[in-house]
Amino acid sequence: MRRWLLVFSLFIILAPVDLAQTRYSPFHDQNPFLLASPGALRFGMYGFDNPALLTYVDRFDLLYAWTEQYRAEASEIRPAFQFAPTTPLPDQRTWGLFVAIPNVGFGVQRHRFGDFKTTDYRLSAAAGNRSISAGLGYGWSTGDEAFTNSSSTVSGGLLIRGSSSFSVGMFGTKATATEAWEGVIDLGARPLGNETLTLFGDFSVQQAQSVKEGTWSYGAVAEPLPGIRIAGRYFDNKAFTLGMQVSFGYAGAQSQAHFGRSGKYLYQSYGVRIGAYDRNVFRSTLSRRSVYVPIDLNGPLGYQKFAFFDRTNTLFRLLDGIEAARRDPAVSGIVINTSGMRASREMLWELRTQLESFKSSGKRVIVFVDRPNIDVYHFATVADQIVMDPMGMLSLEGYLLGRTFFKGTLDKLGIGIDEWRFFKYKSAVESLSREKMSDADREQRQRLVDDFYSLAKADITRARHLSSAQFDGLVDSSVIFLASDALAEGLVDTLARWDAVKDVISRVEHSGKRFLALSGLEEYQLPSDAHWGEPPKIALIYALGACDMDIGIRARSLVKYVEGAVNNASVKAIILRVDSPGGDGLASDYIAEAMKKAKGKKPVIVSQGAVAASGGYWLSMYADTIVAAPNTITGSIGVIGSWLYDQGFKEKLGLSTDFVKAGAHADLGFGFSLPIVGGLPDRDVTPEERARVAYTIKSLYREFVEKVAWGRHEEVAVIDSIAQGRVWSGSDALRHGLVDMLGSLSTAISVARERAGIRPGEPSTVVEYPPKGLFDFSAFVPRLIGVEQQQDENPALELFKFYLRHNGQPMPIMPIDDLDMTLDRTR
Repeated sequence: MRRWLLVFSLFIILAPVDLAQTRYSPFHDQNPFLLASPGALRFGMYGFDNPALLTYVDRFDLLYAWTEQYRAEASEIRPAFQFAPTTPLPDQRTWGLFVAIPNVGFGVQRHRFGDFKTTDYRLSAAAGNRSISAGLGYGWSTGDEAFTNSSSTVSGGLLIRGSSSFSVGMFGTKATATEAWEGVIDLGARPLGNETLTLFGDFSVQQAQSVKEGTWSYGAVAEPLPGIRIAGRYFDNKAFTLGMQVSFGYAGAQSQAHFGRSGKYLYQSYGVRIGAYDRNVFRSTLSRRSVYVPIDLNGPLGYQKFAFFDRTNTLFRLLDGIEAARRDPAVSGIVINTSGMRASREMLWELRTQLESFKSSGKRVIVFVDRPNIDVYHFATVADQIVMDPMGMLSLEGYLLGRTFFKGTLDKLGIGIDEWRFFKYKSAVESLSREKMSDADREQRQRLVDDFYSLAKADITRARHLSSAQFDGLVDSSVIFLASDALAEGLVDTLARWDAVKDVISRVEHSGKRFLALSGLEEYQLPSDAHWGEPPKIALIYALGACDMDIGIRARSLVKYVEGAVNNASVKAIILRVDSPGGDGLASDYIAEAMKKAKGKKPVIVSQGAVAASGGYWLSMYADTIVAAPNTITGSIGVIGSWLYDQGFKEKLGLSTDFVKAGAHADLGFGFSLPIVGGLPDRDVTPEERARVAYTIKSLYREFVEKVAWGRHEEVAVIDSIAQGRVWSGSDALRHGLVDMLGSLSTAISVARERAGIRPGEPSTVVEYPPKGLFDFSAFVPRLIGVEQQQDENPALELFKFYLRHNGQPMPIMPIDDLDMTLDRTR
């Protein structure tokens, strides 16, 4: 990219611009529709001047401009040919049509000078970013060529905007058939760092001119109200212009008065624009609080989605969209459809918190439910109005964490299990090694469900004006509510179908409101010219699923994205979003070490999702700031292992094995192998081998605790006292110093912006890694014998296969069998 931009720079410096197409008039006289220097106002002439400006065009836009017919004396203008000062020049008129799409522009200008007519065309393209870009153009002319002496031209441009306050543009055009050229440089300055005030100046020189003979102009553009721009421009020949642009959103108009050297009014030029949305004062006045934003949460709520054929709602886009709706003056409220929604309770809490922020601006939230459980109802109670389907049903069942134990099944099958557990709360293997919960596991799980219950109870009672005793009674006695019962109990506000929700809005707002999609919010439509330069980036890197080198978090490739973000100068902060129950300690440490190396170079923030425990906490421990939700499951600082082996299963299948070996322990792990399930060792470990395993697990635990202590700036003994493999809720983790604050992904982004020194109101871009891809190819799996192949395998089989795949490995992992976290589910 840099080499490509250098080529353009040399082109501009060594072989500037065409005079043939300009009819020997300088740049300043051949562009009657420019209210300011090209780089000072929006996108100039859509590449007809500086093609590099096309990098700021992000949607289709079209401008038609024209001048009124006028006649002037030569003394008032800088004419194309030499006339006596008092010679009346022929009638003159110009019109132009300029159109652009992202990075590509096409323009036509039609000139009439007395009986002579000519039309100039130019096709331009640009590449780069908002900090530095370059463009090329090709032009040609038709008409009275004897008058214009025109030929085809090539043009090049460069735009440099290293900050929001300064702009440098260089562009030029060269005739292909002659030596004629012209080069232009324009400068812009924004003292306030935004579009409110722009100062500009430009200078052009032609082939036959010395620098002293070049032409110049300077002036200012003010935007006192959004989309209302006033421009003044003074030229070296003492001529000047005064102009105004007014935006109406997707259309706009402009007018400019042109004055000659003596201050005499010469003519007026006009323009109308349609296409891309532009900021405008009318949105906050005429359209204020006129729309509702509908959000349909039907389907899965995840982190990323494929580009095509993927119905997933993504957390970041929803959080960002709700915040954009809060800032949009046209938005009166948000209405949400929860029917068919599939989301973790932690993500629902994050959305609920964001909606609370939305409501703080005085706007309303309406939520539609049909068959909510306690998690969805907890989310819905953020609403000013809860609308329930007349045939719906509400269940307030409370919270439960349970497990299925497979020890009896393994015994019947003839599969032995040796649990290598040396820490009180490290219960990951209990589902295979026991027939019921250990006392320690029961203790930590009871604490989690109590925290879940307390969180929901506090929010629901406050929102629905219930007492603590009333809530407990609804949960413990009533449990299930038909729609009419829920209405009678004051748990919902009205009964209606989703397709009638507009009527509900009309009753609440006492007026009708139109719907506006999230993508139509002003923040997502605004042009990029308000802020010069590439906005600072925040890298949002997802570590999702089991900690593994090649599946789950895919540490082998994920570490490259972390390192890439550290080395990318445009990335000002890094957020690691962790939703992982742990797994392979090597995979966890790959990412943790990369995060550790990033510390001090850039702010490093961890946002914990539904679960960030054991190896998931290992991923988190070196962050400058750890943000968790109150119902995040985190901690579980510990290591465990297990050994599955044959205890008669092989014989039941009629299999036998045999081997030769060299080395006392060479047969450790040897056994038969079956398709799908994998291999099962023939024997248990010996006492000597188990002692060595114990040493390995305890050593790895000690290293884990020491690393957490270093990352959290705490004593090893303190970390050990809250470790021992115990899981904590986010609320408890905050009290124990394992996390720094409670909040959502939005909270983490706010912290990252602040730590990176990004000022309030200054734009920034969140860039998500790793990229998701175009298609989910599993969606195209063919049907087998008329039956669609199952996408989700049996969780119990998946669990067994996971432990077989990591048989004998010490692992920082929490139980994954009862938390809806079978492998890769969080993707």
